[in-house]
Amino acid sequence: MNQAERPAAATAGDISFEEFVVGSSPHLFALARLLTGGHHAEAEDLLQSAFERAYRHWKRISQREDPGRYVRQILVNASVDRWRRLRRRPEGPMWLPGGDPAVADRAAEVADRDLLLRGLAALPVRQRAVLVLRYFEDLSEAQTAALLGCSVGTVKSQASRALARLRAITRDPGERDATSLRRAAP
Repeated sequence: MNQAERPAAATAGDISFEEFVVGSSPHLFALARLLTGGHHAEAEDLLQSAFERAYRHWKRISQREDPGRYVRQILVNASVDRWRRLRRRPEGPMWLPGGDPAVADRAAEVADRDLLLRGLAALPVRQRAVLVLRYFEDLSEAQTAALLGCSVGTVKSQASRALARLRAITRDPGERDATSLRRAAP
């Protein structure tokens, strides 16, 4: 948007700060995105800090002929300040005095649990029941058979089939199973 396409500038304090923010946010946000290299969150932070600076001096800024121009300059200056600060002291991981973080990263555990739950949901009801009773409830084969009303042999075969199917479901797609590797070998 060039200078001629922009709305007429507010003059002599006839616009409140809230009105200014509502009217200028889209353009200033686009400018902030360009200044931050397209990073949405960084652009939001940059614009927020520019609005904060402008708000503190709004009485004086609103008396200017073109407050938008002044706030754009604040935005550019904030961007340069941020760039200089990051250049002098680049961002890095936060190190705690104890050495290790207070809470360990459990993202891998959550992902594994989700994969397992989705794999269990894909099993037939009887196989799922056998696995849950045998491995989650830690029941013996005889106790599981009694609970399900079937023979111990059925529990063993259902558990074997369920584990094989669960392994196939949860296996990494790029990973080949041993039988396909044996078939491919000369």
